[in-house]
Amino acid sequence: MTALFEHSPWVEARADAAPSSGDRHADLMAVVYAATRDEQLALIRAHPELAGKAAVDGTLTQASAAEQASAGLDRLTQEEFDRFHALNAAYRAAHDMPFIICVRLTDKAGILAAMEARAGNDTEVEIATALAEIGKLTKLRLEDLA
Repeated sequence: MTALFEHSPWVEARADAAPSSGDRHADLMAVVYAATRDEQLALIRAHPELAGKAAVDGTLTQASAAEQASAGLDRLTQEEFDRFHALNAAYRAAHDMPFIICVRLTDKAGILAAMEARAGNDTEVEIATALAEIGKLTKLRLEDLA
């Protein structure tokens, strides 16, 4: 079964415990947005870096591996890999979390451009952006299950 949220089963558990609105995605995201800041950060930090260590050592979840492959992140040149590594490190240094983007809605060039553009953003903006991107990712994962 596809994990809707990376290593964060608490989101689905809380949504299951609450009355359903009839819109599973909305119910799940309501849990995410109602979570404490620490829980939101833990959710964000549960995501792997793009083309990062987990991709190299094979410890990505099945869903993440497929999503990264869909954007070509499993077929990087050494130069591209080095660029991703440097941008991941700079982003993590600036925001203390991995860069999150719904890779299924873009490609390598789009991801790299977004990493460069968002690196200088305020961390609060990046937290909000990461949660919105997790929402897009979750919506696509739900559609895959339908």
